[in-house]
Amino acid sequence: MDFGIDDEFDSIRTEVRRLCDKFGNEYWRSLEPDKYPEAFVDELTRQGWLGALIPEEYGGGGLSLAGACVILEEIAASGGNPSACHAQMYIMGTVVRHGTDEQKQRYLPSIASGHLRLQAFGVTEPVAGSETARIRTRAEHVGDGWVINGQKIWTSRAVYSDLMIVLARTTPYEDVVKKTDGMSVFLVDLRDAAGITIRSIPTMMNHNTTEVFFDDVHVPADALVGVEGMGFRHILDGMNAERILIASECIGDGRFFLDRAVEYAGTRHVFDRPIGANQGVQFPLARAYASLSAADLMRKKAAALFDGGRPCGTEANTAKFLASEASWAAANACMDTHGGFGFALEYDVERKFRETRLYQVAPIANNLVLAYLGQHVLGLPRSY
Repeated sequence: MDFGIDDEFDSIRTEVRRLCDKFGNEYWRSLEPDKYPEAFVDELTRQGWLGALIPEEYGGGGLSLAGACVILEEIAASGGNPSACHAQMYIMGTVVRHGTDEQKQRYLPSIASGHLRLQAFGVTEPVAGSETARIRTRAEHVGDGWVINGQKIWTSRAVYSDLMIVLARTTPYEDVVKKTDGMSVFLVDLRDAAGITIRSIPTMMNHNTTEVFFDDVHVPADALVGVEGMGFRHILDGMNAERILIASECIGDGRFFLDRAVEYAGTRHVFDRPIGANQGVQFPLARAYASLSAADLMRKKAAALFDGGRPCGTEANTAKFLASEASWAAANACMDTHGGFGFALEYDVERKFRETRLYQVAPIANNLVLAYLGQHVLGLPRSY
């Protein structure tokens, strides 16, 4: 096996870290509790990192998913919060893979240049939750277009996005043979669409998340992406990419926690010796390192399969699970290492602690990952 991935992307790591150094922990701390990192996102876009997965023919970087993973990992490892912009990495993949030539020409160059932002992904709904097939948002043919009615929730960054990918039912749930049929994907221009209401949802971490209401929202016929009724399948690849990229963020978070904890444990002296000499401090950090290393290998395998066009659902879900568990273990070990100072804002441990906790439940709850592995990999009876 080739484990040279780190060498291959060393230049990306270096350049992204150089950019992140301009936006230190003081910058991210100043954005609490809910300010959007406009300056950071603008610089990230200007340097081409947010357009990394867009094909070169449309002005993007044409980078592999493995390369994109490095970008988000380094942002997280530097102390930044990649969730402010990570959606643009994987959302537009639906347009790249399933959009028409006209849609690609119209939108992708502008997204790559930063003139348009595609940050909002409207899938989850209050009642359906993780049971995507039960979504109630409807899109109906009206004249030469569509009318959308319904509600989405946890639609992060909607107020900072020009475009939104929306999954809606075009055939009622009761009328389909397979429950994942009858859903379609729409690319909605938030700048022009009347009838959309966006409300902020304050949360424990700075995620700029919202709920979005659609009241007789008219969109043109060419807002449909891909084939009508095949929307669930169209977003599946994007979901695998999302899980792999989130795993990368968690690995970056874990590196941040370990770096901070190791430095503190080596310099903080109690009872005339560094606290890092105590096994109660040292072993949890060593265990977290081992877990992060294993998650990193699964992340790399999942990304390699994705980039090779091969099935990767099992690996993508496993990578997200392992990485989120490892980052949370590293977060707790780091907090314990710092003691009371871990709760002090100036150390940034508590901020990152809150940020990495999210990935136990999003973008897919870890219990659902276990249910997926139990049924689809181990062949056990369906649990949900």
